[in-house]
Amino acid sequence: MIDATEETPAPGSSSPRHLAPGEVGIVQPRDFVSARAFTFQNGQSIPGFTLRYETYGQLSPTRDNAVLICHALSGDHHCAGWHSAEDRKPGWWNNLIGPGKAVDTQRFFVVCANVLGGCQGSTGPCSVNPATGRDYGLDFPFVTIRDMVHSQKRLLDHLGVAGLHAVIGGSMGGMTATLFAIEFPDYVRRVLAMATTARESAQAIAFNEVGRQAIMQDPAWNHGNYPRDGGPRVGLAIARMMAHITYLSDASMDRKFGRRRTQPGAPAADPGSSFDIQFEVESYLRHQGQSFINRFDANTYLYITRALDQFDLAQGKGSLEAAFGPVVAQTLVVGFASDWLFPPEQNRAIALALLRAGKRASYAELATDLGHDSFLLESEELYTLVRAFLERETVAFDFAI
Repeated sequence: MIDATEETPAPGSSSPRHLAPGEVGIVQPRDFVSARAFTFQNGQSIPGFTLRYETYGQLSPTRDNAVLICHALSGDHHCAGWHSAEDRKPGWWNNLIGPGKAVDTQRFFVVCANVLGGCQGSTGPCSVNPATGRDYGLDFPFVTIRDMVHSQKRLLDHLGVAGLHAVIGGSMGGMTATLFAIEFPDYVRRVLAMATTARESAQAIAFNEVGRQAIMQDPAWNHGNYPRDGGPRVGLAIARMMAHITYLSDASMDRKFGRRRTQPGAPAADPGSSFDIQFEVESYLRHQGQSFINRFDANTYLYITRALDQFDLAQGKGSLEAAFGPVVAQTLVVGFASDWLFPPEQNRAIALALLRAGKRASYAELATDLGHDSFLLESEELYTLVRAFLERETVAFDFAI
């Protein structure tokens, strides 16, 4: 499943990082093409779809050692390893996944796919509509987290996975993971959801709406009709800058940037004399915005943020406890003390509802000050939790309030 490349380091040099112990090495993305029609939750359909995915490790003879990794809003299928020896950055969860790591690829067959509606190789608004020969744009059906779950189940069936040892995700990935256990209860044995929620709050919806408006008010958006090499780049960059602030915390931003200026020795600018970058945090946010527009599609941002807004596990079920009725999986929910986008109480509510529904559930809260993105960063405490949850035959954690 891994396309590893053997390299001989130059004399006197250290081994390339991707060949170091604990790394999955060079990985090759693949495309799963489903030629069967897919009907979305709203009743609209497309004649088929593609999901781009990566796998690490080997599927066992019993085909039940698979771990599905679910990505967040701006993530994709590339969660571990490198695409080439020249890559500067590995996959977005490379610190967690690999031989001997918390998600051990010597033991588990790890799968991660770019979601339906995405823009990193999976079918979405920037894909070609076979009926017109042009990009779908806003003709693409509205996608929900449930649609993402059902499309990924097709991928897992294609890969021959008989059952998931676990499904893991943070933020939107946590939503996907919990819903997977509801939609396919006999297929999932463990759920590990981090920095997530059972439904988006008004505040989270509000932040998403500001981002969408930044995109849609950009004249280059043109009602969703824009060329692949153009579009609302300014609006998308602003949306990313604003959203990125919600992924951090006041403490982490103060520690990283404070009020440091880009030119420390220069005198403070006369207020109103210039709107050029003066503070390091401004430079950082502009960099985030510019790098994002080079890898993400504006219409996709509209669609996925709307999918997040619509997510509500209890909707139509009467209660969250009732929604968890079908769940068979053991569940661990992890909240982070400094996360103000999906704060600890929203994570804790998932575990409490599962317990009230008679399910096997635990909650852990980590006291980081890194904000919502804490689940992506290096943390030995988090690694220990993940490894123990995945590898113990009988999972039992104390419930922490």
